[in-house]
Amino acid sequence: MYKPDELITILNRILDGSRDEKDITLLRQHLEAINGSNQMQLAKNIVNANEINRLHIGDIINNQGLDKETKLILQNFLETLQQIKIQTSPQRQDDKYVAKNNSETQLILPVPPPILKNFDFEVVTVDAQGKETKRFSKQAEYFIENLRDCVVLEMVSITGGKFKMGAAKDEEASQEEERPQRIVNIKPFFLGKYPITQAQWKIVANLPKIKRHLEFEPSCFKGDNLPVERVSWYDVQEFCQRLSRETGRTYRLPSEAEWEYACRAKTSTPFHFGKIITTDLANFQAENQNINGVYRQQTSEVGNFPANDFGLFDMHGNVWEWCADYDHDDYYGAPSDGSAWLNDENEEYRILRGGSWDCSLNLCRSASRFSENASVADKEFGFRVVCS
Repeated sequence: MYKPDELITILNRILDGSRDEKDITLLRQHLEAINGSNQMQLAKNIVNANEINRLHIGDIINNQGLDKETKLILQNFLETLQQIKIQTSPQRQDDKYVAKNNSETQLILPVPPPILKNFDFEVVTVDAQGKETKRFSKQAEYFIENLRDCVVLEMVSITGGKFKMGAAKDEEASQEEERPQRIVNIKPFFLGKYPITQAQWKIVANLPKIKRHLEFEPSCFKGDNLPVERVSWYDVQEFCQRLSRETGRTYRLPSEAEWEYACRAKTSTPFHFGKIITTDLANFQAENQNINGVYRQQTSEVGNFPANDFGLFDMHGNVWEWCADYDHDDYYGAPSDGSAWLNDENEEYRILRGGSWDCSLNLCRSASRFSENASVADKEFGFRVVCS
């Protein structure tokens, strides 16, 4: 017969490194005895006792001292805990197993590590005239975050690495604020395959408020698969906090360095497509620029254009994307570790990247920067999220 208190003690010893040789054997014996209603009841006991705040089972699963079979047992146990989260979330009016924290009601449960899958996509490169020179198929890893009402969030795995951030002085239409170029080290992270859509926004906006009210349908241009727009930087922070609480994972805005690294996808040209873009490759304002193409005069559905080499879509044009960083006049003194630059200069203004449906192609370059007051919500402003 399993004993909840003893199991919790064993898990804690494994986590803090004080386990002895018998703990793994005892752990397996306890977990193998947990099945069906017993497993569910144990999970409820842990939540009710608020012990879950001290247990980081996801870390235990990755502990090198565990064999594959034990990891699998723990993984199954985590899935049961996560199922309780879904069944007893505050949105379903049942807080029987919800932890209380001051005036907030929240359920704090660990989630299983994401299951990575592969997806296929096409990459296109063009010459200086915008003529296609190469098209090839690729695969990338991603995970799917299931929201509600069959709405999902697709998060692409971005490998870490070094890259040269900013624009060279000879890059056409580049600005001094995009310099000096410098080498930045980026840690691996997950980034949304697309900008956040209106369907995804509605799901999260309908979740309980944390600090700030969110409009259910803020966008000027309506469509579930269109990117959400007319959202301020502060609105986006509320979105990320609600999404994090709902999923159990930490979601946030990308740093400016992470955004540019992801956009370039190992390229050094002004656009990840090459030296130029056309309206067959991105949604931007091509009028009066000697570019043949269509001016769509609004946002377009996400995923309509080819991806970059990482498998990310709509990094050029469609909507400006909020980043975490404060506005700075240039890169002198900027961090080189890929983190958001959150000191000095003007905290009231935040960075946006990527250009929009109403921007010239020069503003859609990988290195192009723009800033706006964090409280402004504009029909050109959207965002995508990072999961570290």
